[in-house]
Amino acid sequence: MLFQAPGAVPPPPAAPPSAKEQAERVRAAMAASLEKQRESVRRQAAAVASTAPAGSLGAVSAEAFIPPPCDPVPKLELTEMVEDAANRQGVDPSLVLEVARQESGFRPCAVSPKGAVGLMQLMPATQIQFQVSDPFDAKQSIEAGSKLLKDLLERYHGDISLALSAYNAGAGRVDRSVGIPEIPETQNYVIDILSRLIQ
Repeated sequence: MLFQAPGAVPPPPAAPPSAKEQAERVRAAMAASLEKQRESVRRQAAAVASTAPAGSLGAVSAEAFIPPPCDPVPKLELTEMVEDAANRQGVDPSLVLEVARQESGFRPCAVSPKGAVGLMQLMPATQIQFQVSDPFDAKQSIEAGSKLLKDLLERYHGDISLALSAYNAGAGRVDRSVGIPEIPETQNYVIDILSRLIQ
């Protein structure tokens, strides 16, 4: 134990790492794991392609399974809503914007196979928690998503990577993993958003 003179002011707690530092740390920690997963996906895709009839396989993306039923929110309108909600919650508007981009591509009518709805892809329990009456309303979705991000940032003491992991996989999974869960979707989700935040 270090000796501290009477009346001396203890040093301030260390500031949480920046988004850039977190992105670099997450990328380095998961590089080997992600490369193994990508190689596995490449092998599986090659196996499927080798047994499929010629010309039957096209480019497939996540959006191909649930076509977006509406256009993205116009940029100016989206920016205003994000800045208003983020500033009210004390959250970086860029973080809210990148979560919305990742979650729905800014489409307020998006619905996921797991039941997440709207621009910020709110699950039913989150809609109830933040009193969202219309999850397809872009303004309500952004407001609730900003509140959820604020709660998660507070829960994880400003650690953006853990907050994003919890937004994607749930706080319970993050707590049980004591870090970013070893879920490829969640790991890629965190890396994608942090990478855009530091550009």
